[in-house]
Amino acid sequence: MIMSTIIRFLTLAGAALALAGCKGDNKDVTEYRWLASDRPTACLYSIEGEDDALTVTPSDTLFRGFRLQVIPTQTKKIDKQTYVLVKRARKTFAYALKENLAEDSTQVVLEKRVYTRSASSVLSDTAISKIGTLASKGAALEIVGYDRLDPLTGKVNRYKIRYKNTGKAIGAKPDSTLTAKQAKNLPSAEGWIYSKYTVYEAAEAQLNYMPEKYDSIHNAVRNTFGGGRASGLDFYPHEKPVFAGGPRDGHNHVAMPNACYSLYLNFAPGVIGNIESYIALAKETKINTFVLDIKDNECPGYKADAMKLYSPTNYARASKKGVDMYARAVRRLHEEGFYVVGRITVFKDSYFVKDNPDCAITDLSTGEPLYHNKSHWPSAFDRSVWEFNVELAKESVRRFGFDEVNFDYVRFPDRMTKIEDHIDYHNKYGESKVQAIQRFVTYACDEIHAVGAYVSIDVFGECANPGYTTAYGQYWPALSNVADVMCGMPYPDHFSDGFYGISKPWNHPFEILSAWGRRVNARQSETPTPAKVRTWVQAYHVMKYVDKDGIDYNAENIAKEIRGLCSVGLKDGYIPWLSSSNIERYRNQKEAYSIDYANE
Repeated sequence: MIMSTIIRFLTLAGAALALAGCKGDNKDVTEYRWLASDRPTACLYSIEGEDDALTVTPSDTLFRGFRLQVIPTQTKKIDKQTYVLVKRARKTFAYALKENLAEDSTQVVLEKRVYTRSASSVLSDTAISKIGTLASKGAALEIVGYDRLDPLTGKVNRYKIRYKNTGKAIGAKPDSTLTAKQAKNLPSAEGWIYSKYTVYEAAEAQLNYMPEKYDSIHNAVRNTFGGGRASGLDFYPHEKPVFAGGPRDGHNHVAMPNACYSLYLNFAPGVIGNIESYIALAKETKINTFVLDIKDNECPGYKADAMKLYSPTNYARASKKGVDMYARAVRRLHEEGFYVVGRITVFKDSYFVKDNPDCAITDLSTGEPLYHNKSHWPSAFDRSVWEFNVELAKESVRRFGFDEVNFDYVRFPDRMTKIEDHIDYHNKYGESKVQAIQRFVTYACDEIHAVGAYVSIDVFGECANPGYTTAYGQYWPALSNVADVMCGMPYPDHFSDGFYGISKPWNHPFEILSAWGRRVNARQSETPTPAKVRTWVQAYHVMKYVDKDGIDYNAENIAKEIRGLCSVGLKDGYIPWLSSSNIERYRNQKEAYSIDYANE
């Protein structure tokens, strides 16, 4: 193991041989160098034998960036390689390749080219998460720098790369209309890519993760509704972070509970502004988590700097008292020990479209932004929309101390199949819908994790169904692989009569949620790093258009929903969907929120 050899000293015999090479010259002066390499680790060597028959043997393996004392005047040249004597301890010596010794600690990363293993956003400005382009799978990347090195692993966080600014993804086929001279004279640009999405060999970059296991699963998934091929998605494992509670960045954060028993609060002043009443109610129950709206469609919560930059209409329509309300609400919730989640709707935002019509899904018959399902829709292919929502999320975490960001409407519009030929999504990089949605979630997680918060994703209950990708771009295994938490929305009155063989499923909350949960478990097994599953449950009356005789979702029926989930092992928590956040309604349901379901 590499770790077991990091600080291992040479044997006394090896040390003696190395010392013999020094010839005891007291005039030799030691200087500091830093171990450099084109990989995260580099070797030190022992050299044995006579001058005409020297043998070189690897002895230590160290992470690059390690500071070493060297004796520059003591060298040996073997097979055209120059080795420099390194002092490892008081009487312990080794040799390092001269090319692996840097005089400047910032010059220890020697790789000049890497390859994109997983298609990834390339940032042109890391301070504001601004996306310059997309690096497609297999693309060759020219390295011109890096941001920082992990001293415990020798790995780079982000590479700085240089690329030709073609307007397409890096690695995409060149524009056939360009001459060779025009292509050569295209301007260069620089950007940043996380090293975790790159590899050192071109052939390796073309491989999928564990193809013998996952390729057969996802190749069999049909693209019946035009959402895209599941096999074109990324299933390399994503390391899920763990954030501790306590003081951090000026806020007193709360660690994520094992099971989040939540209440949802909209942004209305009578709701968030009445936080003490909700705290008092929650303390009489098992509630340990609050989900607070930050931005809903045409309902921005506070005047955020991100809104001023990307969407002045959202900024103008936000509450003047919003900053004070959120600051007080999140602070008080943390003081009482509650975990706090901020909810942001992403790809349903009429105000953003008003300010940025070029970023919208366009109706080809009029040339105007599409108005669909009572809203204008930013295109999920458009990176400016990504940037706005992620910057708003980061600002909310930094400003108020949210522990998690929950993204809703992480999808393309539904009910579009009949009009697909009459709209323009402005699909700059030629992505499928499922690729765009997974890549947005990947980008969002990377940027929001960097400011110390988790990311949860709201998805339709349908995307847990097997056999096909959805028309709106949500594919459960791909999103669960990346996100920290999957928040499905399997509201019983959204299922059609007879679904899963259940007559009027909206009147059978336990049965329908347990049946749905079994499908979730199947999807969770199809991805290497599945997220937690914290489910939205119906807390409102069955819609009259569904069934005028539908049951009331009172405490008893909410408890049945949650127990249905727990019966199949989905015990990471719940969120009741009650758009009004009416406290009297919550009080009437209190019995359902007073049960410790995960430990029943």
